[in-house]
Amino acid sequence: MTTSGPRLSRHLILLALLASACTVGPDYEPPDLTTTVPDQWHSVVETEMAADTTDLEMWWLSFNDQLLTDLIRRAEFGNLDLQAAVGRVAEARAIRGIAQGEYWPDIVLGGAYSYQKLSENGLQGAASATPPDGEEGGGNPLLADPIDSWVFGLDLSWEIDLFGRIRRTVEASDAQLQASVEDYRDVLVTLYAEVGSAYVDARTFQTRLDFATQNVEAQQYSLELTRDRFDAGLTSALDVAQAEQNLAQTESTIPLLQIGLEASLNRLAVLLGEAPGDLHGELSAYSGLPGPDDKVAYGIPADLLRRRPDIRQAERLLASQTARIGIATADLYPTLSLGGTVGLEALEFEDLGDGGSLFWSIVPQISWPIFTGGKIRNQIRAEEARTAQALAAYEKTVLLALEEVQNSLVAYGQEKLRRDRLLEAVQASQRAVDLVETQYISGLTNFQNFLDAQRSLFRQQDELAESAGQVVNNLITLNKSLGGGWSPSRAEVTAAAAEGEVPAPSAGGE
Repeated sequence: MTTSGPRLSRHLILLALLASACTVGPDYEPPDLTTTVPDQWHSVVETEMAADTTDLEMWWLSFNDQLLTDLIRRAEFGNLDLQAAVGRVAEARAIRGIAQGEYWPDIVLGGAYSYQKLSENGLQGAASATPPDGEEGGGNPLLADPIDSWVFGLDLSWEIDLFGRIRRTVEASDAQLQASVEDYRDVLVTLYAEVGSAYVDARTFQTRLDFATQNVEAQQYSLELTRDRFDAGLTSALDVAQAEQNLAQTESTIPLLQIGLEASLNRLAVLLGEAPGDLHGELSAYSGLPGPDDKVAYGIPADLLRRRPDIRQAERLLASQTARIGIATADLYPTLSLGGTVGLEALEFEDLGDGGSLFWSIVPQISWPIFTGGKIRNQIRAEEARTAQALAAYEKTVLLALEEVQNSLVAYGQEKLRRDRLLEAVQASQRAVDLVETQYISGLTNFQNFLDAQRSLFRQQDELAESAGQVVNNLITLNKSLGGGWSPSRAEVTAAAAEGEVPAPSAGGE
């Protein structure tokens, strides 16, 4: 009898080792999208292409604007969406730790003290009062007075992972953690683009305001010129009224531009995790639009599958959901668990250390659901249906990414052409204004032609400023759509997530 306990333990350990190779459910295989992803982009930008896509890692450095680089660096540490993404990584890491903890037994340390008096008229009292046949006397001395009882011990419960339920749970939580890291990277990529876009919007409004101010000054001069000619009897009051109307119309655009500038600066401040209004001093000086290098590192469509964080996240979510089929399938098979207790019990506290106070038990238990009304089978079908949904979501994410890049390529290339044509129009309009002003002063043309030329110049200057800003914004969108803002070759985020920290990659550009 003394060897039965160790023999039983050896048998249970051997059974667990033999069962460890059995894992039910499908093994995950990444989807093959070679037939979906084209070899080349349908439309490309007619510009110099970067040697490789490594320039995407810190695309903002090619914009040659140190203030933009500084703002992006500050956003990495202040943006609240990014901090929330870090929290989601920490949450997923903790959930993975919970899943891994199921490999080990649960051991609970406990103790209790009781002070009680047993009832003489209860079951124990009746049993003690009736002596066994053939014996004299009776009664139980423990019923006479209250008694103390001391218990101290360990309780153990341990599920043996016979059919891989725990392994599949860990597999699912691992993939979920990796998906949360990709979510962090996606927030990072979006943050960089939003900071760049808000900064460009602010500079665009400042450019448009600069053009508006120049035209106001020019039209004020025209108004004075017209008044002088009216006073000299060289023109009619109609010219003066038209000049006043033209000037007021141009001045009316300035408040709208100021509203747009204010909104852009406030948006930029919030992206940095700062209060609206905090950036007005820094960006009050007009420095023009950023001048990015004329090259695009767009690579080939297949690069998106390894670079875009949203695609990588969708693939990891698919892997996690696939593992959940195995978790549900494991419920069809027996569950073996091992329970046990070891402890000390005595009526006197000083007797707890005595060998006679020791008690223990080992309780192997097997549970096999043989009838559940179809619940397990339907749970498996539900997980399979969710996996099909996750696969469709992954494929849709890839298609949307391809669409976004293709649209961004077209928008960037075509807006550059529009900007160049508008620049030519502005230059021609400026020459026209100079010529018609000379003709008006010489009396060779009427004031209406002068007004039309001024209005056309202001309109085209405003469109040029807007288009120039849109070109830069389209380039930012293109970099974002290509997954720019991080490098797949840098694995420090994933490694840091495993250790409990997620640092933001450096914005660079010292």
